[in-house]
Amino acid sequence: MVNQEQALDWLAKVFQEPREKITPETPREAIGSWDSLGVLMLMAELDEQFKIILTDQEMQAMKKVGDVLTLLRERGQLS
Repeated sequence: MVNQEQALDWLAKVFQEPREKITPETPREAIGSWDSLGVLMLMAELDEQFKIILTDQEMQAMKKVGDVLTLLRERGQLS
């Protein structure tokens, strides 16, 4: 289990973005690497780090960083 700051740090690494650019309110469009390849990387990292498997529909429904945090919280991975 991680806290929100650790989750944001993790997302910054996944997307290779500066940490200060990644907040719960950051929209998907503001993260250049959150493209089709970035979606695959995020899905792989969610599986590897948290044992969370998402459907394509679930992944496409994510519109901002906060949606990933909500998912982690709902799956018991975010404190």
